[in-house]
Formats: sequence, C-alpha cells, structure tokens
Amino acid sequence: MTDVMGNWPETIPGAAQEAAQKWPNQLALIDGERSWTFAELWRDARATASALIESGLKPGDRVSVWGPNCRNWILASLGTQIVGAAIVPLNTRFKAMEAVDLITRSHSKFVFASTVFRGVDHRAMIADKSTPDLQEIVSMDAEFDAFVARGKGADDPRVASAMAALNGDDISDIIFTSGTTGAPKGAITTHRQVTQIFGDWATRVDLRQGDNYLIVNPFFHTFGYKAGWVGCLVRGCTIVPMPMFDVQECIRMIEHHKINFIPGPPTIYQSLLAEIGAGKTFDFSSLRVAVTGAAPVPPAMVERMRKELGMQNIVNGYGMTECGAICMTCQGDDAETIAYTCGKALPGVEMKIVDDDGNDLPANTTGEVWVRSHAVTKGYLDDPEGTAKAIDPQGWLHTGDVGAMDERGYLKITDRKKDMYISGGFNCYPAEIEKLLQANPAIEVAAVIGVPDERMGEVGKAYVILRPGAQADEAGIIAWARENMANYKAPKSVAFVADLPRNAGGKVLRDELRAMAAKH
Repeated sequence: MTDVMGNWPETIPGAAQEAAQKWPNQLALIDGERSWTFAELWRDARATASALIESGLKPGDRVSVWGPNCRNWILASLGTQIVGAAIVPLNTRFKAMEAVDLITRSHSKFVFASTVFRGVDHRAMIADKSTPDLQEIVSMDAEFDAFVARGKGADDPRVASAMAALNGDDISDIIFTSGTTGAPKGAITTHRQVTQIFGDWATRVDLRQGDNYLIVNPFFHTFGYKAGWVGCLVRGCTIVPMPMFDVQECIRMIEHHKINFIPGPPTIYQSLLAEIGAGKTFDFSSLRVAVTGAAPVPPAMVERMRKELGMQNIVNGYGMTECGAICMTCQGDDAETIAYTCGKALPGVEMKIVDDDGNDLPANTTGEVWVRSHAVTKGYLDDPEGTAKAIDPQGWLHTGDVGAMDERGYLKITDRKKDMYISGGFNCYPAEIEKLLQANPAIEVAAVIGVPDERMGEVGKAYVILRPGAQADEAGIIAWARENMANYKAPKSVAFVADLPRNAGGKVLRDELRAMAAKH
C-alpha cells in the first residue's frame, strides 16, 4: 500500500485500451457462461462506438444507461465515452416518472434500456413518454448486437479519431444524486477524476492484477461502476457482474469462478455468514478481500468474516457521488478500526472537520466533514446555485455529514446528512420521497423518516395527512408507492395523522417523528 497518487490512464476508454495492450489474452469479463479477454472487450467497445457514431452521437452528447450489471452495460458506456459523450446511469429500480425526469434533464439522445430485468421492461416504461432530446431507445438485451451491427466495426477510422481527441478533462458521466430539496442533482465528473481516484482506491483496498472481482453493487452506482468495472480495467482484473444479489447464486459464483474480491453493504456478508451458520459447507478458499460501507459493521462480524469467510483483508470506507472515494481503512487495521471508522484520506484527498462557522476543529471533536480533492465534482448539471452551495471558492466540498477525526487522521461519521437515511445501501432523502408521495391523489401532506430495520439497516416510515374526504389505508399507500418510485424509496410503514409536529416557521420536526416511531 502507498499513500502516493498513482500514474493511471487519463480516460476510462484509455484504461480499456491499455488493458488490451498489457493483458490481451487475460480474461476481462465473465457474464453468464461466456467470457471475453481484454483484447476482445476493447474490440467490442470500439465496434459499439462506431455504431453510435453512425447513429449520430457526437462529442458532448449524453446517453442514459438503464439496466442491470452485464456486458452490454459496459459496452454501451465505453462506446459512448470513446465518442466523447457522457453516460447518465439510471437506477434499475426507477419507475417511469423518475427515469423520464433524468433523461429529460440530462438531454440524453440515446437510452440503452433492458427489457427483461426482474419482470420489468424498462424500454416499454418510457416508450410513449415525452423526452424532447431523445432520438432512440435501444434494447440493451434483445437488440444490442443488431445495433452494433449498424456501425463499421472496431477498425472504423472515425473511432480512432474520436479516441485521439478524447482527454482526461472531458466529461465521463453525470450521476444524479437525490438532494435534500427533493430534486435529484446531476454530479458532473471527468475521466481523469475517475481513473485517478479509483486507481488509488484500488491500491488501498488491495485489488490486484488477475483478481476475479464479483461486482454485486449495481453499475448505476459509483460503487459498482467506478469502484467496480472501471477499477478492474485500471488494475487488470476479471469483471464478474451479478445482476441482482441472491445468496445462493452468490455462493455458486464464488465457488465456480474462484472469486477473490467482493465488495458491498454488510447485508451481503451477513447473508453468507448465515448460510455457514446453518451448518452448510462451502469452498470460500479463493476469497481474499471484502470492501464494505454504507452501514455499521460490528467488530464481531469483522472477526467472523476473517475466520469463517477466510477474508485476509476487510476494509471500510466513505465516499459520495460528488467525490467518488474519499477515505478507506488500510490493510492490517484492527477490527475496532474497521468497524468504527471509515479510514483515512486517499492520496491527494484533504479532509477536515469544521464548526458551524467553517473554523477547523481539533482531533476527536465533532463537526461537519469538508473534503477537497482532484475528485470533487465539477458541479451540478444546470445548477450553479446548488454547486456554489456545495463547493466553496476554496474548493472545499461541504458534505453535510457530521463526524470527527482522530490523531491518526481516521474519520468517524457520527451522523448523516440532515434527515437522510440509508436503506440496503441506498441513500434515501425524505424530501424527494415526500414529493413523490404527494403525487398520490389521497395525500395532502407526507413526512418521511428512517426507522431501524435488522436486515436493511433502516427503512422508510411515512406520516400521512389525507386530503379532505379522501380515504386510504396503509397497504394501499405502500402499494401505490411501489408502483411510482424505486422500491428502496417506498415507505415500509404508514401512519395516518391529523397533523405533524412543526416549529414556529412551519417546518416539520423530524426528531419528534423519530421519537414517536421509537415509542411504537
């Protein structure tokens, strides 16, 4: 491990190209029963870029990618990025209203959408919706090969010209992150920011050339995309995507593919340990590294992961869409450090704890976490006001998270962004969920909080005031929510109230709602 910034490829397609040159015959990707070498993956990415150029994609355009972890997600993204356009990953759990909003706001010209994931046809969900800039929806599963065949192949000279023009300051992606105002904000990131921070992240977490990396985290999330398949391209690892987590399938893949590296929220490891606890025997001898985050990991669980799963290296960390990776624990850290801290800053990253006036605070003193680094977003899409509020003139990102740093520089997050809760590894912002709930014709006002849940960490509880004359029950509201928003956002319980606790300015007092929930 080193705390010096590494020398990584300047762009994400550049990482794929360099991998093909360094390790042409090494397995780059295993998807289902098929596999591709780095040379083959790079060839297919170039062919995809040719088809996109033939279809009218130009540098600076945007392409939304909406589907599960799979080979075609990677090819759609690399093809887009080779052209000089940016990808806009969409959460597979989105409903039509949520997806259309981001496709429209990002001015996406193309959408690559799955048609057969978890019984949902994403393409059909938006086929008849109005999206002004959208030229075409391409089926990521049924039509992908036919789409690629439109182009002139991997050796299309236009592809080589596009690659020659691509540089590290070009936008690689716009990832929308839910905001406290209720409207998701599109964080803009450039290629160099991604390859640099996640190359250094990969070094810290001990991702090695030749590792088999089971990517359970979704590609639409920074963890599955940038710390996932991009990290594999940079380090020369085999990408083994998992479309959705299932403990039995996860065990099969670990044994069959000799998985070395598996990241994800604590629920993944809890599920694996539960299978062992049931008296079953598995071959987990290949496992070496576990990377976790998004929820607390008790020291006892760290020790069990080492002893029962055979993990030599377990690391915990902290990051956010606006800055990718920020800090990680280090190889060899003890169980207490892994359980109760997020580690220390990655190379090139500055962290500090400040009071309400922005003054630096001493070690072990609680305040807001500020971050400054080469990886901080270039800003929010079409939102200069939101950008200025989040990033000050000195380049410090005001995370809104509350924490403290010890004398070693290890960060402990003691509170989350105001009102946010994390359900199954997904950030949930009450303001956004309330806005979606209030589209229900029976609801006058809704207030949402996170309440503890043994499996998911936290789940949403909605306090609802019905419109005059309206009738609804808990099951009906929950069913409506599941139809109209991503399921991790949908509240798992509903309480009907005549009024909500508010302060003198009329703002809902969530602390009082949390106290009410705790009593029940």
